[in-house]
Amino acid sequence: MLAMFTRRLVLPPRSFLLLGPRGTGKTTWLRQQLPGARWYNLLLDRELLRLMRDPGVFRQEVEALPRGSWIVVDEVQKLPSLLNEVHDALTSAPRRWRFALTGSSARRLRREDVNLLGGRVVSRRMAPLTAAEAGTQASVEDWLRFGGLPLVRSERTPAGRIDLLEAYVETYLTQEVRAEAVVRSLESFTRFLEVAALANGQVTNVASIARDAAVARPTVQGYFDVLVDTLIGSWLPAWRPRAKVKEAGHPKFYLFDTGVVRALSRRLREPLDSQERGTLLETLVYHELRAQVAYSRCGGEFSFYRTPSGTEVDFVWMRGKRAVGIEVKATGRWRDEHGRALIDLHRSGVLTACYGVYLGERPLQAGPVRVLPLNDFLSALSAGKVLR
Repeated sequence: MLAMFTRRLVLPPRSFLLLGPRGTGKTTWLRQQLPGARWYNLLLDRELLRLMRDPGVFRQEVEALPRGSWIVVDEVQKLPSLLNEVHDALTSAPRRWRFALTGSSARRLRREDVNLLGGRVVSRRMAPLTAAEAGTQASVEDWLRFGGLPLVRSERTPAGRIDLLEAYVETYLTQEVRAEAVVRSLESFTRFLEVAALANGQVTNVASIARDAAVARPTVQGYFDVLVDTLIGSWLPAWRPRAKVKEAGHPKFYLFDTGVVRALSRRLREPLDSQERGTLLETLVYHELRAQVAYSRCGGEFSFYRTPSGTEVDFVWMRGKRAVGIEVKATGRWRDEHGRALIDLHRSGVLTACYGVYLGERPLQAGPVRVLPLNDFLSALSAGKVLR
């Protein structure tokens, strides 16, 4: 069923490490791209135990493969010591084999202090489905409610999608977090997740979240680290264009998928309210922006901008002297005040391009701000016309 989605990620010609949260389609994509590869699925207990008992057998089996073979190690963080075997194979015979390694936890790879292949593999990232990859005209409401995990988008009924998202969150809690071995109290972490999901896309005050979750502040900071390292969320730093230091003030924290946000905040069965719709739309756009950078390899960094008076630009993408500002509004009518911060930054020479994204039906030009309906913006983004 998942094969109906055409992913934008291009298969690298050399060995690579593919990182992404569980359920984003890494395995399915590799099965499609490398149907003849030798496969090691470390999610299978029998395969994992076999290699744990005799790690040397991995290299022996690789040595038996013909020149040019692809070898896939799925969820390599389950047995990080295999990276040393991969490293040795690539060092001794750089062009004989190609390895495709997948992982859903950067923390576990670092914690084991393994050899991270010394630049001999390239890194790629798999995100949930983008609108272009889904290839369907699902409503904005549907995307905000249920997100873009391939298995969820394959399910046609709302009830089925709710079941899948709830199961995903439960699986994440019981498998990924326990495997990290850094969360002493699953109950405390569960409370933290709900509070963090409710604060998704807002300026993050760790002390406030710790208080609301009834968890110590250092513990909460560690929990955020777990989310980042398991690729479930990411920080969006604050930025002041005239400051010497890029990060200024509290950052925002975004979870990687709108459906997961709603599952963690226990709102899957509730209708979207206006405030939730706004932050979820920002989350959706941020996901699409990060996916574009990952798949197009265009580079650059994201931040958000807030004036002393509280006026914001939701996203600023910078690469060299190029700076693109993007303001997102969950409204069908674009007002002049929506683009005020964009215009100010453009007039001062900070921004080289400005975009507004809204839920209206027609493109608009508001001074230097190109205002696009959501679907038009996402189409322009995937075509490489925004981040350039």
